[in-house]
Amino acid sequence: MANYNKVILIGNLTRDPQMSYLPSQTPVVEFGMAVNRRWRGQDNQQKEETCFIDCRAYGRTAETLNQYAKKGNPLLVEGRLQYDTWEGKDGVKRSKHRVFVERFQFLGTGRAAAQAPRQAAPPAPAAPSAPSAPSAPAEPAEEFAEPAPPPEEEAPGGEDIPF
Repeated sequence: MANYNKVILIGNLTRDPQMSYLPSQTPVVEFGMAVNRRWRGQDNQQKEETCFIDCRAYGRTAETLNQYAKKGNPLLVEGRLQYDTWEGKDGVKRSKHRVFVERFQFLGTGRAAAQAPRQAAPPAPAAPSAPSAPSAPAEPAEEFAEPAPPPEEEAPGGEDIPF
């Protein structure tokens, strides 16, 4: 029997990512996401429910999320479900599912994204210098007459057709 465990979520962070490290010094970040669902009920009223999901990421993914992600930011997360169990301080066994983040993508360019720190782009490499040897005289280039592009046709009625 084949097994497949893949989760794709788009939502907003409910809290700032919390960074910690494993004993092996591997970075771990935990954060929460809220994913909303909207629909119209049988009574024709707009309804909405929110699903809160705990997420965990490791390594370079964790470092990047910790550096740039903030509460309220929209985020696309791809990963797998992981089932965790533990015993609480009161001795009661507890469990929950969480998403183990494998890939993510920052979404939106709103106010929260604009406040994220940005790194300066590295300087462009310098162009290689030309050889100092004298060059031969240039031969005249052939002239090519390119045909003019056909005029753009308008859609019937003079309106653009949406794609």
